[in-house]
Formats: sequence, structure tokens, C-alpha cells
Amino acid sequence: MQHKIHQAQILMDALPYIKLFNKKTIVIKYGGAAQINPELKEQFAKDIVLLYLVGIKPIIIHGGGKKINALLDKLEVKSSFVDGLRVTDDQVMEVVEMVLSGSINKEITTLLNHHGAKAIGITGKDANFIHARPMDDGKYGLVGDITKIDKKVLKHLMREKFIPVIAPIAAGDDINHPGYNINADLAASKIAVAMQAKKIIFLTDTPGVLDKEGNLISSLDKTKIKALKKDGTISGGMIPKLDACLETVRGGVECAHIIDGRVQHSILLELFTKDGIGTIIKE
Repeated sequence: MQHKIHQAQILMDALPYIKLFNKKTIVIKYGGAAQINPELKEQFAKDIVLLYLVGIKPIIIHGGGKKINALLDKLEVKSSFVDGLRVTDDQVMEVVEMVLSGSINKEITTLLNHHGAKAIGITGKDANFIHARPMDDGKYGLVGDITKIDKKVLKHLMREKFIPVIAPIAAGDDINHPGYNINADLAASKIAVAMQAKKIIFLTDTPGVLDKEGNLISSLDKTKIKALKKDGTISGGMIPKLDACLETVRGGVECAHIIDGRVQHSILLELFTKDGIGTIIKE
């Protein structure tokens, strides 16, 4: 009986947060191990369905770098990275679109639908809802900077109770243009701002932002981030992720979270418990 009472207490502890986030939009950037490990994929889908069923409005943006690498290798298509971005020519872009909008996007929507949600997979080409231009004057080929997001498309889908699952590919201005490969973190940030989401959550393969001793930093703002960049605590791939977080909160989103997607139910633990499990970023 005590075990059952404890289960009920857990639900009651979550109630204030469920009420707080009811009918609010939460953008989730889905990547890392949570997107690869079969058990974590299943748990992620169940977590999103729970959010959906208690009245929260999730939007999912996903990447797919590892699967893109695997298919490029299989097809013997060479690709390179500059400044952490995949240089994308027409041939690479074809593979990127196959993996992101085909394989990965449909796998996510299938899982969500199987567990009781109403998910729909789209790219920025669908209804031309994301437009882009070449980043840094084409330095990275078909890697794009988002210039426009038609939020009406997402709002319409969400009014019809769909969970949008978005592959970060944007439309070009020419009908024959192959499209643009968009960094998934930046796409999630731009979409969160356009939709004026309550929160944005980045699933990663780290507990959050760590100090030099490897301890979790539970909260950050722009001043602390600047200082930690300067002393080298924040480096490598965490820099663009935090830049995306700051851009999001500057754009009106209440806060951004970087959490460990390797932890089962990490999204629920971050949203529905007092202290959360990752790093929260506010302006």
C-alpha cells in the first residue's frame, strides 16, 4: 500500500507543473543517444505522448548526423566539416534529405502515433513554411540560415491536435533548388521564437553544462556564459548550443534547458520536478 501511496504522491507533486504548462508550447530538440538507443527512443516517445495527453503542446525538431554519416559512407559519397558544419553539395544534400525527412522523421512519427499521439512529420519545404539563404555567402555549400518561418502552418497543425515533427530542411527561392540543410539546434531556436514557446529543451549526451571539475551547473545567464567561455570552461560543441539557447531567450522564450537524453524520462524529470536534472538558461 505504501508503494501505491508513493506513486500517487509523485503524481500530485507533478500537478502544479502540469497546470503551469497546460496549453503551452514546448519545443524539443531531439538528438544524441536518445535518438539512437532503441530503449531511449521508446521512452522518449512515451514521454512526449504524456505531455500531449495532459494538454501540453510539444513541437519536435530532430537532427540525424550519425545516420547521415553512415549512409554517405555506404554510398561512398565524400563529405567534410568546416567550423563544425557539414559542407553540403547537391549530392550530399540528396542523402541528407533522404535520411532526415525519410528514415528518421517517419520513425519518430510512427513511434508517437503507436503510443497514442497524433503526430505528423514535415520539413521546411512542406507548405514552404521555412525559407533560408546560404550561410556565410555559401561557405558551407547548401547549409542555410533561416530567413522566414511561416508559423501559421504549425499553428494550424496544432489546432488540429497534431504534434509537428520537423526535419530541419528549408526551401530555397527557386523551384529547382534542392533546399538547405539547417543546423537542428538553430532550427529549434528559430521555431521556438517564432511560436513564442514557453520553453525549449535540448536533449544531449551530457548532463548539462559542466564546470571544470565536471559538476553540473544548474543555471546560467548571458553574463555567466560569457565568463565561462572566456576561461575555457565552455568550449567545443557546447558553444553553439548555448548560443542557440541565448538567441532563444532573447527572442522572448522564457527559458532554455540542456538536459541528458541518456537518462530515461529526462524530459519529465526536467519539467515536472522542482530542481530538474539539467542546466537552465535564462537571459
